[in-house]
Amino acid sequence: MAGKKQFDVDIALDAAMVQFWRAGYADTSLDDLSRATGLNRSSLYSSFGDKESLYLRCLDRYAARYGSRYDHALSRASEEPLRAVRAFFEVTLERIADPDVPDGCLIAQTAMAAPVLGPAIAARAVEALGLQRARLRTALDAARLAEGEADDFAVHMTAVNQSLAVMSRTGASRKQLRTVVDISMSALSRALPARS
Repeated sequence: MAGKKQFDVDIALDAAMVQFWRAGYADTSLDDLSRATGLNRSSLYSSFGDKESLYLRCLDRYAARYGSRYDHALSRASEEPLRAVRAFFEVTLERIADPDVPDGCLIAQTAMAAPVLGPAIAARAVEALGLQRARLRTALDAARLAEGEADDFAVHMTAVNQSLAVMSRTGASRKQLRTVVDISMSALSRALPARS
């Protein structure tokens, strides 16, 4: 039928997200997006707006997809804080090991490029990192850390999580990435109050 979209929006958004994730915002052209999605420029613009609007939708999609996995991992933090935080890191390590997605993290990549990106994109990356820190803070609060330590560990764990993505992009081995997680988990273990 004329005027009706003849493609799956979710599939097109996933393809655009992977293209941006693989090459970054600046190095992804409209021709790249057209090849990745199978849509011509006109369809891209009419369906998603300009390149920045499409990128923002891809960031939101990425943050929602992995955010729900992080939330699930941390959902038992009040009963088993160490297991929950380790499961949080496992979400990242599983994503890094997934051969169907690019190395690294779209949010971390965006945050590192923020100085040369538009303010809306930079703000969205900061917001996504803030949400990750907040979900960790909530989980660590439930673990009953000493005053002020939940926030400190949330900042630390967010930084570690993002560094895993950066390190994977530069070729760090799975063993090296696990060592980073293990050291952070050891520090958290020492800070947690003894369980009765």
